[in-house]
Order: sequence, then structure tokens, then C-alpha cells
Amino acid sequence: MTGTVIDLAAIEEIRQLKYRYFRSLDLKLWDVFADTLAEDVVGNYGTHAYGEPLHFTGRDAIVEFMTARLGREVTTVHVANHPEITIDGDTAVASWCFEDTVIATQHRILIRGAGYYTDHYARGADGAWRITEIAYERIFESMQSLDDTPSYQLIANRWSGADTPP
Repeated sequence: MTGTVIDLAAIEEIRQLKYRYFRSLDLKLWDVFADTLAEDVVGNYGTHAYGEPLHFTGRDAIVEFMTARLGREVTTVHVANHPEITIDGDTAVASWCFEDTVIATQHRILIRGAGYYTDHYARGADGAWRITEIAYERIFESMQSLDDTPSYQLIANRWSGADTPP
């Protein structure tokens, strides 16, 4: 590794960006979520819950899909770890292991899964990193009906209150 300079500040900024992406998605902070994405971002999400992988071009398309599909009746949590981040000037590529849980109370289903994201990033004129390409490949995704588990109870749900923002 002699002669190699590692930009630890950029690596940490990208880690924080990915964590902010998931936090704002799970908390439905759509303006914050949108700001994690470049305007011309390309998204390829490998979920099977919709029958086929999802492909989007542009920030607006991704945000519109997420806000429409992950409303108050859907609770999500995403956990990302094991980042491998490579910086090349004002661009970067990263791999992330993730696990997710989706509880869709309206449809009475529970989805669990895991996989690996491969993201591309660029540092903008404002100095902030944003995701320019986002994709994941599932290791597994499972779905079960909550009706098949008669003892299942959702005993706390941030989104069930009338005064909670969507």
C-alpha cells in the first residue's frame, strides 16, 4: 500500500450518505431521501415482491415510487453494513450488505430479505456526495401472510397515529 492515499473523509461522508438514505426512507423523510440521490440517478432494485425487478431513471421517478408504495400502511427498516468503498477523485463505488423488513399492514404481509447493494456516487459542485446509480441483488427475500401466524401482533407502529406525518 506504499504510495496509496486513502481519502478517509470521503469514505466517511459516503458512509453517512448511505445511512441517511436508509434512515430517511424508513422514516419517510422524503425531502431528505431525495437529497441523497443525484438528479439523474439510475435505480435498479432487485425485489421480487412486485413480480420483477424495478428500474428507474431520475430522482423524481425513484422518490415518486417510494412515496406512493411506502406510505403510512407500510413500515420498513433497513440495516446496512460491511461497506467496501473505493474513492476515485470525485466519484466512488461501494458495496453494502443489507437486511430489510417490510410490514404491510393493509395487505397483511411480512417481507424479510437480505442482499448486496452496489452504488455509484459523485461529489457535486456543492461538495456533497450523492448516489448516481443504485442497485441491489438479493441473497434471499421471503414473504408470509400475517394471517398464517394467528399470534402475530404489531404492538407498536410509528405510522398508525393520525397525527404522524406520512
